[in-house]
Amino acid sequence: MPADIRKIVTIVEDTFLEGERAVDPPARRAAALAVIANPFAGRYENDLTPLIEIGESLGLLLAQRAVSALGIEGGSVESYGKAAAVGADGELEHAAAILHPKFGAPFRKVLGKGAALIPSNKKRGGLGMALDIPLGHKDAAFVRSHFDGMEVRIHDAPRASEILVAVAISASGRPHPRIGGLTKQQIIGVDGLR
Repeated sequence: MPADIRKIVTIVEDTFLEGERAVDPPARRAAALAVIANPFAGRYENDLTPLIEIGESLGLLLAQRAVSALGIEGGSVESYGKAAAVGADGELEHAAAILHPKFGAPFRKVLGKGAALIPSNKKRGGLGMALDIPLGHKDAAFVRSHFDGMEVRIHDAPRASEILVAVAISASGRPHPRIGGLTKQQIIGVDGLR
């Protein structure tokens, strides 16, 4: 079942100043969001396979949109994350069906790698709700400088019978990281953790 997409929104954020200090080069991140119809809104369905298939197609589409918005090669992406919000007539399991079984493989393919688990968030809400997309290093989950997030919203989504699905990527970690831990230069890249 293809996704019934009402709209796609892409957001790019460049941070030039943080803590009254210049960020050079600027920290860049992007999010791509799709507002789709929820085929199971208002009813319980045991088999969520159609949402799993929708997740696979959206993993590819949204990753391509986000990378294109940043204007970089997919392999230059350092952090990634995903999130979904169901409207009032949806279940959290609908968001999980989109985000987990098949969403990650095409997302990673666009980025050329992605050994670490993709941080995720799911919630229920209404029009204009904030969706917090967690970010973590794509190849080594323990890189603290890349523990971050991006808040996004669409003023008219999700409607009660919709799902808002989003990815976020970053070309760097947080501006001026200084809390220690594994650095990106120390990544071994074997297990997705270090």
